[in-house]
Amino acid sequence: MSKNITKRSEDYSKWYNELVVKADLAENSGVRGCMVIKPYGYAIWEKMQAELDKKFKETGHQNAYFPLFIPKSYFSKEASHVDGFAKECAVVTHYRLKTAEDGKTIEVDPEAKLEEELIVRPTSETIIWDTYRKWIESYRDLPILVNQWANVVRWEMRTRLFLRTSEFLWQEGHTAHATEREAVAEAEQMLDVYADFAENFMAIPVVKGFKTENERFAGAIETYCIEALMQDGKALQAGTSHFLGQNFAKAFDVKFTSQEGKQEYVWATSWGVSTRLMGALVMTHSDDNGLVLPPNLAPIQVVIVPIHKTDEQLEAIREEVKKVTDRLKKLNISFKFDDRTTFKPGWKFNEYELKGVPLRIAIGPKDLENGTFEVARRDTFTKEIVAKDDIVTYVQDMLEEIQANLFNKAKEYRDSHITEANSFEEFKDLLENKGGFIAAHWDGTIETEEKIKDLTKATIRCIPIDRKEEDGFCVLTGAPSKGRVLFAKAY
Repeated sequence: MSKNITKRSEDYSKWYNELVVKADLAENSGVRGCMVIKPYGYAIWEKMQAELDKKFKETGHQNAYFPLFIPKSYFSKEASHVDGFAKECAVVTHYRLKTAEDGKTIEVDPEAKLEEELIVRPTSETIIWDTYRKWIESYRDLPILVNQWANVVRWEMRTRLFLRTSEFLWQEGHTAHATEREAVAEAEQMLDVYADFAENFMAIPVVKGFKTENERFAGAIETYCIEALMQDGKALQAGTSHFLGQNFAKAFDVKFTSQEGKQEYVWATSWGVSTRLMGALVMTHSDDNGLVLPPNLAPIQVVIVPIHKTDEQLEAIREEVKKVTDRLKKLNISFKFDDRTTFKPGWKFNEYELKGVPLRIAIGPKDLENGTFEVARRDTFTKEIVAKDDIVTYVQDMLEEIQANLFNKAKEYRDSHITEANSFEEFKDLLENKGGFIAAHWDGTIETEEKIKDLTKATIRCIPIDRKEEDGFCVLTGAPSKGRVLFAKAY
């Protein structure tokens, strides 16, 4: 099997696009800007879903589902929200087609115009808060802790598989609270959930922070985020959690009677991650030979390839492999025994390397005689001969080691690419020649933020939550600053 993948060092963007397609994760569809997620890619997304869903339920959330269509009038109720999404909205204006006079052409029936146009949801705050108005009367009805798994549409002009498509899959949590303190705690808790998931499940180190006023979610009082760094030195926003204050409650008149008998507006949060995480996964760990998947997310954690010349040898290998796979099954380790006779072992090795399977076990007649297996790691390309009595324990330990190794490798890269800049010349030099996060002072104004973006294409990715107070001077204007923020070019 020939990979023919462009090297990362030659053209990172091309490498990414080719890898997503050749590793069978996704492909472009017949609908402009939309993608088909193929079974192998969807299996990874399902693993992400399952782990996140478990975490949501552990923190008291329940899943629900809300309509895909939102009346246009709902969007008009929260001004900053509609401003933030207006350019990306797809609008349904008619509900019926008809055959034209030529009997062949299909056209919109002009008589089937909707009384009120519908927005195909870019996010669900408006339809959900209209619904919450019916659910909430008293403090006894709070908190509402709801999540939905859904698709959304944002009409993107320039698209890239997983990273930016007109339709994408995500989860969006929407919670309602009696107090500001509860809502802020919820937004911060969900940020921690996302960071824990990214680091301990996806092996992607992240910086927790909050967005500048200019970069906040439309309609939010505060936007918390996790930011990751890709191998080309660009940042990727991996998840966001928003404290919405009472903006949506006031827009949709969602009040509750407090314990003191007063009518008060509800406090809100929303938070979400999307299939963009698939892009983060590919770009954080993979190499010029294909995908590199953390064992936690690999649809196949172990592939076993028989090496044989005769049917008798294959049958003997099958018997030995079954003893191993029965034990792997009990440990919930996913495996594939690839005994197809239509492809040679070398072709299979190439295929599973491209698909990022963490461990590959090869077994032939000599291994049967010696009571051994040959085990190869995808992350380091190292091989070991392992006794058959030790193989299951070895596999279990090695999967944990690979998971930790991928995180440590990504963290080492990330940490070595957080660099302080104290002048604008230094800032520009780092941006062009090193990349990564640039920790620099900023005067806190939108004007300076926009000017730096115009001059360099770098944006403020976040104000780190754990940043230290430090007197300094803005990297562009020289105005006083109380601490550094992280700039980077980003996806």
